[in-house]
Amino acid sequence: MTKQESFKRRIRQRMERTGERYAAARRVLLEQAANQNRSRVWQSEPEMSDDAVRNGTGRGWDEWCDLLDQRPQGIDGHTAIAAYVRDALGVDAWWAQGVTGGYERITGLRLPYERPDGTFTASKTKTITIDASKLRHMLLDKDGRAALFPGRSTRLRSRPDAKAVRLEIGPGVAQFGIGPANETKDGRPRSKVTVQHAKLPTYELVEEWKFYWGDWLGAIDSADTPEP
Repeated sequence: MTKQESFKRRIRQRMERTGERYAAARRVLLEQAANQNRSRVWQSEPEMSDDAVRNGTGRGWDEWCDLLDQRPQGIDGHTAIAAYVRDALGVDAWWAQGVTGGYERITGLRLPYERPDGTFTASKTKTITIDASKLRHMLLDKDGRAALFPGRSTRLRSRPDAKAVRLEIGPGVAQFGIGPANETKDGRPRSKVTVQHAKLPTYELVEEWKFYWGDWLGAIDSADTPEP
């Protein structure tokens, strides 16, 4: 059996197994073969999967990296590369940002958690035992923040009616997303809290603040919340 006949048989076997049409099954098997032989070393994983970027743009990550490696001289930096992807390669603005960010991660131009402006963001999410409105009130109130963050200086950066609460704390700005969650079995209110600590100046601070916010959320969940 020739190599071509063997490949066609694999295509038919995949079609029977998955229900895909010939062209779709062939494309997947070609991609798998390409990935096995991939010479590019990814410095870090992009935020979107290869399937997601292919479905959204018509190209996978290695194809995008090959294209952008060959971009004209002088197109450097996140903004310039994103504009090139949008204007020269025919991708809308949202996907141009995603493609550029993924390319920067894969090639090492951007570290994990790094934003286009060169700062870093640490995030933590946890469902904790506290009323959502109570936690929001304490974050907005000066005395409430003193009880929540003993020994740390904070400054409110958002309006009282803003959807998310933003505070200056440490070397950056923390944004709190708070929503109600299912009550505990004994009827106590619970909330899903997401903290995004942005504007961190170095990569090393990401793990430090991820640990801090994980510990902070755990402390609220495991004890009575201090009153302001």
